[in-house]
Amino acid sequence: MKVLIVGSGGREHAIAWKVAQSPKVTKIYCAPGNAGISELAECVPIAAMEFDKLAAFAKEKEIDLTVIGMDDPLVGGIVDVFEAQGLRVFGPRKNAAILEGSKAFSKNLMKKYHIPTASYETFTSPEEAIAYLETAKMPIVLKADGLALGKGVLICQNLEEAKAGVKELMLDKKFGSAGNEIVIEEFMTGREVSVLSFVDGNTVKIMSSAQDHKRAKDGDQGLNTGGMGNFSPSPFYTEQVDAFCKEHIYQATVDAMKAEGRPFKGVIFFGLMLTEDGPKVLEYNARFGDPEAQVVLPRLQNDIIDVFEACIDGTLEEMELRFDNDRATVCVILASDGYPLHYEKGFVIEGLENFKGKDDYYVFHSGTKFDEQGRVVTNGGRVLGVTANGATLKEAREKAYEATEWIHFDNKYMRSDIAASVMNLE
Repeated sequence: MKVLIVGSGGREHAIAWKVAQSPKVTKIYCAPGNAGISELAECVPIAAMEFDKLAAFAKEKEIDLTVIGMDDPLVGGIVDVFEAQGLRVFGPRKNAAILEGSKAFSKNLMKKYHIPTASYETFTSPEEAIAYLETAKMPIVLKADGLALGKGVLICQNLEEAKAGVKELMLDKKFGSAGNEIVIEEFMTGREVSVLSFVDGNTVKIMSSAQDHKRAKDGDQGLNTGGMGNFSPSPFYTEQVDAFCKEHIYQATVDAMKAEGRPFKGVIFFGLMLTEDGPKVLEYNARFGDPEAQVVLPRLQNDIIDVFEACIDGTLEEMELRFDNDRATVCVILASDGYPLHYEKGFVIEGLENFKGKDDYYVFHSGTKFDEQGRVVTNGGRVLGVTANGATLKEAREKAYEATEWIHFDNKYMRSDIAASVMNLE
């Protein structure tokens, strides 16, 4: 079968890598792709938001299955466009992708269906938001309602910071229309855990847990990013946490979306906070996380095409998801120094060949391209996801950091403490 993957980051590279392992797949295309993906797929110069061009390409090439990796096209309704033209596609429709597309929607959904989350209020008026903040307990969290590349969340320690945050989101429009409405919610403390799941509209099947590092600098300092590294599984995701979430969060969310006339098919990413009062939902995403996909998919033992098709066909209940639970995976992001603010691009990347033929070591491309001389160069803030498997998290971490030394490019930057906080738990 022929598969088209829509997207250009490390998540899409991980998806393409997993799809390539399926004996059913004879050809992979990726739009627009990147330098790393081009080793697995034929990259085509169509942007992720060019829905009509993508659908026309899928028809022309007789694509059997299209997989949407990115949030923007999902929230924009690409699945609806494909389905209207009789094309088979993996991902939620527009009315279900709103679970990620609007934080106000998702918070209201959780309140209505009694799904545990932080207490909150929503605002479309900056003046009303500031008036609320003047009586609120600090620290407090401000969230842009819409998509903001994973960066539209501000943790404010005091009233002055909170007022500045309202100005940044709602008046300065740092994230554009995403800040037309904001959510102000209580600051929760505890361990953060990410849990990805496959969903077919009725049934939800959980993937292995993971844990992200969002801040740009060591010690969780600096600005929020799209993710500087990840590890899986999380030792904090215990059997007790799993049982609670399955009863009160996972299935409850899928049932709520169905009850609202928005049946969800695809991947739901549950961002959880393990508080003293039990697990609570921080956020939902309507697709694989990045770099969560890079640490979860290497341990998935199923043919991923079978899983995608079960989600589309509503037969997920009949499938047993299998993961290599005897192994752990760590991903360290190699970024451009200055990310997520200002950084230079176009630097030649050396050492990628060191990964060829090595079991347990992977390098997933996030922001790369070929220059006019055919060399792989940096083309984004997050450049590469250096990933390794190990018998333990400690071993996986040591191997991942070992592999970061195989790669060289000007302006290379990374955190040195990915997964360090859990080393004493093994």
